[in-house]
Amino acid sequence: MTFRKQLPPVGSRPGTLSIPEGSPEPKIHVFDYGPNTCRESDIQDPQELCPYLDSEERAWIDIQGFGDEAKLREIAAIVGLHPLTLEDATNVPQRAKTDLFDNYQVIVARAPKLGEDGKVQVPQVCFVLGKNFIVSFQDRYLGFFNPVRERLRRGGGPIRNLGSDYLLYALIDTLIDQYFPIVEHLATELEELEDAINANPTPENLTQLHKIRRELVVIRRVGWPQREALRHLVHDDSPYISEEVLRYLSHTEVEAIQVMEAVDSAREMTSALVDIYLSSVGQRTNEVMKVLTLMASIFIPLTFIAGIYGMNFENMPELHSQHGYFFALGAMVVVAVGMLVFFGRKGWLGKGK
Repeated sequence: MTFRKQLPPVGSRPGTLSIPEGSPEPKIHVFDYGPNTCRESDIQDPQELCPYLDSEERAWIDIQGFGDEAKLREIAAIVGLHPLTLEDATNVPQRAKTDLFDNYQVIVARAPKLGEDGKVQVPQVCFVLGKNFIVSFQDRYLGFFNPVRERLRRGGGPIRNLGSDYLLYALIDTLIDQYFPIVEHLATELEELEDAINANPTPENLTQLHKIRRELVVIRRVGWPQREALRHLVHDDSPYISEEVLRYLSHTEVEAIQVMEAVDSAREMTSALVDIYLSSVGQRTNEVMKVLTLMASIFIPLTFIAGIYGMNFENMPELHSQHGYFFALGAMVVVAVGMLVFFGRKGWLGKGK
């Protein structure tokens, strides 16, 4: 996977947006919820967001698609976002991080998913956490948060009883959970490749190893900053995150560490398999060279005998012997068999010796 960040023109002022090509029109979906209520609505006019931001209930404003810059700027103005926040949300991909502003806190997160071509993609989600609301920005519909939506609809547990900071935890925890099946999938492929390489190494095995290693590099490149952002989120003071929610986030931080440990283990396994592949190929080459060398060693004395009797001397008694031809062939056979017996006793014949 190659990172292609959408960059504004060189020299642009801070806050300039660079919308990804093909990004769909923004869709605004709102969850307005409390301990006993949960209402969903699709918003067409950004001005309709104002009541949710001033409500005593909690609100989750989910924005999917960046295809209308004017609409995005209107949403940012209503929520009260700094221009740099909107830039971080829309100019993807960004490095995972957390920033604290006067009226809200920003968390940029990324999570892997398998694309239709089987390659790992790492889309970005930007969260804006306020006192009673959370705004999420996605450049397209990802489906990461469907389990969280179902939990909000069902109720029960702390998700509707605690504040917006707990919803932030639930969303981030869901993103971190996306890493595990991807890493496990790559680890399974490595185990299958290990069996294939030990049985019969082929160039296709090496190509697949390099592909998996690239995917692991991509995951580590985005996962390590994600881990650091979680560490800052947990250990830095924030007026928007309660002590109770920090305990939950600490658990998510541990999961992020586990992901990185699994990625590092898989990368080490990849390097080890490359070494095993090269060693196996080298061993097979040595076996071929050994066979060719033994064959050449057998034919050297036979060639010597044939060369002697091929010389043009008149006084060679065997040339006029009635059985000279058979004596020469017999000598060659005896020499060849003798050398094979010698090689066998030395253990140079057969793989098991």
